[in-house]
Amino acid sequence: QVQLVESGGGSVQVGDSVRLSCAVSVRRFSDYVIGWIRQAPGKEREFVAATSWNGASKFYGGSAKGRFTIDRDNANKMVYLEMRSLEPSDTAVYYCAANPGNGKPYEALDGYEYWGQGTQVTVSS
Repeated sequence: QVQLVESGGGSVQVGDSVRLSCAVSVRRFSDYVIGWIRQAPGKEREFVAATSWNGASKFYGGSAKGRFTIDRDNANKMVYLEMRSLEPSDTAVYYCAANPGNGKPYEALDGYEYWGQGTQVTVSS
């Protein structure tokens, strides 16, 4: 059983920074790729970022490159998404999700078998 709980969302202004946290309850945290996926109002879910089991490899979606940073802390079973220079287009529900090493690419949303409930980030101008 894998449980993921996101926190850190809220309402911010254009240009602000926000750090999202994902607490993962699982026996072997290092077995899982952890990703962040977001869904803006009226749009499909979009891959944002993912980190390999040991944090050595990181992958970013187009909208995140250069502005967002994903990190993981295996000792505390936490994953973070640092978001900088936020824009109104970053407004979305942000989900933390776990891929159990099923061979699917990190950016493939159907590779993530466990999902958190999401945290809302709203960016206002």
